[in-house]
Amino acid sequence: MDMRRLIGSNFKRLRQDKGWTQEEFAERSGFSQQYVSGLEGSRRNPTIVTVYELALALGVSHLDLLQPPPLDVKL
Repeated sequence: MDMRRLIGSNFKRLRQDKGWTQEEFAERSGFSQQYVSGLEGSRRNPTIVTVYELALALGVSHLDLLQPPPLDVKL
């Protein structure tokens, strides 16, 4: 399993669940919009500290970013 793809996909879903654009998340969190775009596009390899900070900014557990999708869902 590609962890960059998993984290990026989970992050995007959780961000969109909040109704936030990439720009809105960037303003709220301090991460750049370019970083968010790279994360969602699986071009970033976040450290565990970054995963934790992203989760804090989203108001979710860091485990939510690491949770694999159900078997019937393709990333």
